[in-house]
Order: sequence, then structure tokens, then C-alpha cells
Amino acid sequence: MTSEKASSFVRAARRRETNAATPDQGADPLHRLTPQRAEVLRALAGCEDFVSAQLLHAGLLATGSRVGLSTVYRTLTALAAVGRADVVRDTNGERLFRYRPGTDHRHYLICRRCGLSQPVDSTVVEAWADRIAETSGFADVHHTVELTGTCTACRTAAGTAG
Repeated sequence: MTSEKASSFVRAARRRETNAATPDQGADPLHRLTPQRAEVLRALAGCEDFVSAQLLHAGLLATGSRVGLSTVYRTLTALAAVGRADVVRDTNGERLFRYRPGTDHRHYLICRRCGLSQPVDSTVVEAWADRIAETSGFADVHHTVELTGTCTACRTAAGTAG
């Protein structure tokens, strides 16, 4: 993700912050975009793949940032809550985050060895989830679909290593 996209999101969040007429401002977990939260957002937007809060924090520290780990966790959780970050769990159950440039819901295919992730066409999954919600009578249905495998590079490396 580019820093231009992150900057665009930061500007939009700041406009919301300065607009006192926004009725749900208190309900938005990012309504007050502090410099620390903006720094976390830029760092996440700069990551190409899913990243843990601890790894993102370590990267921030390596660049001289003074953002605390708890701020990283809270910001990532807030981004996920407002649909600006996707979340998956790794094999140990740790949450991994990836910046979402738009508000559209995405699904990913993730390599179990190296963590490479790529978005996949999930039209069929979305239609299925909508149909289940409609036929069951449930409202506000959310779903999680995680697809994992071994990418070509890892398969090739495993084949040549043996």
C-alpha cells in the first residue's frame, strides 16, 4: 500500500474529527486520529502482507518511533472495527492485520510457510453468505473464510531442498 493512500485516509479522518456536526463521532474508534495513530496507520499501509501488531511495533521502533505497543494494538483493532484493516489468524492463533484500501470485504489465500497473501475473488462466497442470511432469517450476518496453502516459491524451495 502506498503512503499516498494512507495519507488520504488520514486526511479523511481529520475532516471527520474537525466536523463537529457529525452525530456518530463518538462511536467511531478512529474519530480522534492522533499523530501516533497516524504513524501506525502509515506503517500498516506500507506493509504488503499481513503483519502482527508486535512485528509492526518492532518496525516502528526500528525507525525511531516512540509509539507504544498498546497504541499499536488499539489502533489496529480500531482500524479493523471500521473496516480499514483485514484480520486473519496465523497457525498459533495470533491476529495478523493488513491495510484495506477500500471498505469492501476481502478474502485472502495465505501461504502457511512464508505468509505471502493475495486477495481472491470471493463473489461466490459473498453470494452464499447473503443467501444463508436471507433464508435463515438472520440479520447482520458476518463471516470469516480463511484459505491457506503453500505458494509456488515455497513449494519450489521445498522441492529443491530435499
